[in-house]
Amino acid sequence: MSHPHPELGTPPPLSEGALRVTPLGGLGEIGRNMTVFEFGGKLLIVDCGVLFPEPEQPGVDLILPDFTSIRDRYDDVVAVVLTHGHEDHIGAVPYLLKERADIPLIGSQLTLALIEAKLAEHRIRPYTLEVKEGQTERIGPFDCSFLAVNHSIPDALAVVIKTPAGTVLHTGDFKMDQLPLDGRLTDLAGVSRLGEEGLDLVLVDSTNAEVPGFVASEREIQPALDRAFANAERRLIVASFASHVHRIQQVLDCAVKYRRKVAFIGRSMVRNMGVARDLGYLRVPEGLVIDAKQIEELPPEQVVLVCTGSQGEPMAALSRMASRDHQIRIVENDTVVLASSLIPGNESAVYRVINGLSRWGANVVHKGNAKVHVSGHASAGELLYFYNLAKPRNVMPVHGEWRHLRANADLAVLTGVPRERTVLAEDGVAVDLVDGVARIAGKVPCGYVYVDGASIGDITEASLKDRRILGDEGFISVFAVVDSDTGKVTGTLQVQSRGAGIDDEQLAAVIPKIEEALADAAAEGVGEAYQLQQIIRRVVGKWVDVTFRRRPMILPVIIEV
Repeated sequence: MSHPHPELGTPPPLSEGALRVTPLGGLGEIGRNMTVFEFGGKLLIVDCGVLFPEPEQPGVDLILPDFTSIRDRYDDVVAVVLTHGHEDHIGAVPYLLKERADIPLIGSQLTLALIEAKLAEHRIRPYTLEVKEGQTERIGPFDCSFLAVNHSIPDALAVVIKTPAGTVLHTGDFKMDQLPLDGRLTDLAGVSRLGEEGLDLVLVDSTNAEVPGFVASEREIQPALDRAFANAERRLIVASFASHVHRIQQVLDCAVKYRRKVAFIGRSMVRNMGVARDLGYLRVPEGLVIDAKQIEELPPEQVVLVCTGSQGEPMAALSRMASRDHQIRIVENDTVVLASSLIPGNESAVYRVINGLSRWGANVVHKGNAKVHVSGHASAGELLYFYNLAKPRNVMPVHGEWRHLRANADLAVLTGVPRERTVLAEDGVAVDLVDGVARIAGKVPCGYVYVDGASIGDITEASLKDRRILGDEGFISVFAVVDSDTGKVTGTLQVQSRGAGIDDEQLAAVIPKIEEALADAAAEGVGEAYQLQQIIRRVVGKWVDVTFRRRPMILPVIIEV
């Protein structure tokens, strides 16, 4: 088994007839998936996704793959193949195309529709080639064919890459649901044929390699959703990934059964579900979906809201509802369903949202107390089955944290792959396939590239350290004296800034906004000091973001008299 080492040097020039595989993201992490294949002086990219920041990366919006190693070779890039439409596989495409706009994008119908809708927001019109399972395309020196795979989003594909150096299979994200909602099975016969013909290298999804057995079918969550709908006394709010078409289809089916109208909340949710509906991947009966503005016109027991925020993202709709910073107010006996998994690292944020919703009286249904989610990634039993069909000569685990990669490699060894033919790499490590053997050849520069507002790549690890110390771009303090009986502000608000680059005259513009928000809170009976502090943080934070594209720490001080 190969192990990456910090002392790895720059890989030598690729020898004639060899294939080089260099992951620029997705190894040692869940997200930021991007792999570069090099042969005959040309580059083929598979996926180009984003990673979402963790709490120790304050002020960061997104984390991109590092394009440094290919930046001076953009003319050699023949295409980007997109395996499916999740953000961790397509989210960085706009940033790559801003550097070379005419790189062709190749993918299935839904995947291309989702990325085209995203690119439209960036005012980019891409060159695209739609492909289907069973199709073969010559892309530069690469012969690419595509296999259907089952995942938590429709139209996912695995890609087979053939060159004189050998045949490589990149699974993308996949599982083996035998009763998929759309009837589209993972092409195990195709994998078996490839295995008989000879697979020199497979890059395999590792996310669930530690989980024994087989992943349950998507159909198995239907009873839990049905119970949630049957027991809901008032509004029902379902939080899901904005691209989880299958899950949202089940919600729509339940809404029809229980005679409720559905409203989509959040820009990405509205955009993606519109795309899925227009292409026929989402079946929406006439009159079922209403505009969010019509919610208040219906009795609460006739409404279902479908929104983002299942991972506790601070600015997503559900988090803002939990913190009383959204026009939709959670009230006693509303039902909230978190129909998603817990991505590692998001646990605290998710439970904070659950607690906030519960505080306002909501009945919260989540993975911890009901079967409202099944994974989209193959578990250990499925991976063993896959390896026995594929019979790969070399295995390179991808898409996962280090524990997932190692567990996946161990599964490959159990099925007969020699230990020395399982390549444990990390982002930036180049793996060469020469004479049927995959070996680590060196390492290219490959760090995190942070997106912060309009800034791309300007934030360094040193900058993040300073932010953690200074509190995310300096701070703004707000002093408010509040009547402890009424919750109303008495006296004049004081707003001061340190290190945020905003002077007192500029700060004066936010004072009326704070006063209005606190007055509204008092009218609703929200008067606890920490609640008022949260309201001030939201108001000031939004104003600073919109006005200055900055995100300083907001320090509200409430003095009760």
